[in-house]
Amino acid sequence: MNSRYQQAVFAFSANREAQFPAAARVEIAFAGRSNAGKSSALNTLTNQKTLARVSRTPGRTQLINYFALPDAGCFLVDLPGYGYAEVPEQVRAHWQALLGRYLLQREVLRGVVLLMDIRHPMKELDIRMLECCAERQLPAHVLLTKADKLSRSVAEKQLRALRSELLNWHAPFSVQLFSSLKRLGLPELVAQLDAWIEADHAE
Repeated sequence: MNSRYQQAVFAFSANREAQFPAAARVEIAFAGRSNAGKSSALNTLTNQKTLARVSRTPGRTQLINYFALPDAGCFLVDLPGYGYAEVPEQVRAHWQALLGRYLLQREVLRGVVLLMDIRHPMKELDIRMLECCAERQLPAHVLLTKADKLSRSVAEKQLRALRSELLNWHAPFSVQLFSSLKRLGLPELVAQLDAWIEADHAE
């Protein structure tokens, strides 16, 4: 297992564009509904139990959290979970506008890992995330999380269905099964992240 992600450390949090790092070369964002298992996936990827805090109340992450990798200027970026948070409308509007600009305009953003609960994929906000990515042909890699909750045959059926659906977007989208609990799909995720980072190194 590549130790690059196991060396991830919390760098800082941001809640406006002026706080984004000017020296960043590669950013890979993690996004998803607040109950899709995003924090658990980040902790599994980095082999750290508390790097991304797992809240019992979904939607508590209200900041963009940056985690630095050992590669200079490379960051994993934990975006606020969406669709669940009980926050004032003014705060919600701020985040929707900020995330929209981040996804559409952030030049060093190389890819988005979009987490969806395998039992409830492609909700409205998931689709809006993919629309942002498709608009600029930004790669998105979907993790169908909590795959251990379904039988292997049912999970594979969900995977095939979503893979077929993503082909209709004519965008650089991919999808895999994932389970933080069973560490299912971890090597596949690492390979995808490595490809995004190493493509930058090759430029």
